[in-house]
Amino acid sequence: ISISWCVLHHMYFFCACMCVVIYQDAGKDTCLYPLPEPQDLFQASQMKFEDFERDLRKLKKDLNACLGETDKVCKVSSEENLQPFKDKMDNFLTQAKTELETQEKQLADTQKIFLELSVSFSVKPKAGEKEVSLNTFFSIWHEFSSDFKEQWKKQNKLLLQERVKKAEESFKQARQKATYNVTTKNATGIVRYFPFSTFLFFLSAFSPERFCL
Repeated sequence: ISISWCVLHHMYFFCACMCVVIYQDAGKDTCLYPLPEPQDLFQASQMKFEDFERDLRKLKKDLNACLGETDKVCKVSSEENLQPFKDKMDNFLTQAKTELETQEKQLADTQKIFLELSVSFSVKPKAGEKEVSLNTFFSIWHEFSSDFKEQWKKQNKLLLQERVKKAEESFKQARQKATYNVTTKNATGIVRYFPFSTFLFFLSAFSPERFCL
């Protein structure tokens, strides 16, 4: 086993222990995994910015084609048959163009943020890559999250068992204390051996008739 593997394994264990300690719901049924799910990270690793760029280029091409066909229809149509087709198509094409430009800007911003994120985590491009790819970055996180989740489950289970054990001990101590109190009270004889005649004597002593003027 390599030293790097041992260091990585202990890092997973340490991080899982720390998260369980500081996470307020740790050891409870409501406890949620604090990191992105491994499956989500795997799906992210399968994506490519190039695919999104290609899809947007196709949408732009289709939009331009739709715009050209609309212009042709408007040119050959008589004035009385032009509406409401022209206004509806103009509104549709304007909205589609705005949404497409928004998607293009969001993609560019996402690429920029992703590259900055890669630099902050010191992730380097693989051989043959000009820039860090989604696959390179999220494959690392997928591996980490998968191993981390196993340690998280183990530590969370141990904490849950400890809480159950403490609850059982507290309940046991409470029962023992209650039993001790009842036994002590009975040992005085006040309740169990109190003579009934004495009880009648005290009752008659405080009878309302004795206080009547």
